[in-house]
Amino acid sequence: MKAVVFIANGSEEIETFTPVDYLRRAGVDVTLAAVGTDSKTVVCSHNVSVNADCVLKDILQEPLPDAVIVPGGMPGAVNISECKYAIEFLSKMKKAEKLLCAICAAPALVLGKHGFIEKSLWTCYPGMQENVPECLSSFTDKAFVHDKNLITGRGPGAAEEFSMEIVATLCGKGTADKIKKGSVQR
Repeated sequence: MKAVVFIANGSEEIETFTPVDYLRRAGVDVTLAAVGTDSKTVVCSHNVSVNADCVLKDILQEPLPDAVIVPGGMPGAVNISECKYAIEFLSKMKKAEKLLCAICAAPALVLGKHGFIEKSLWTCYPGMQENVPECLSSFTDKAFVHDKNLITGRGPGAAEEFSMEIVATLCGKGTADKIKKGSVQR
């Protein structure tokens, strides 16, 4: 299994690294891809500098992973939404029916803005759903939602549940249960 996790200047740290950590514990080959920049170094929303594994535009021609994870954070979600390479990558993933995952502001500002959540049940950070009025009828305020090939989460406080749903989907419930027990999750 392979996954790509986007990271941009302004991405929220918990929403970025919780999926990276749990997916790597599950044995998933995770690539942290810098988005909206030509540098692998980004500064997250709480001023943490991070060196990504690569720049997204450099892996566009590689085989698609099994999942892509889009963290929120401001202005990280906006920076991802405005990156043509990110939208191109997400389009390829959706067309190939791969797993699209987004949390916090990203479900609305990235997936919603570009039409990736149409006809799906979804959630996001409180109030961000107002940015996608045509999809309000399929919005819910649950901590995370899994609908077909879409997993969305509310925000940093839901990052653990959101990430574990991704692990269970890619690696099975048994693997997710082992990680949950081994990391002393609630």
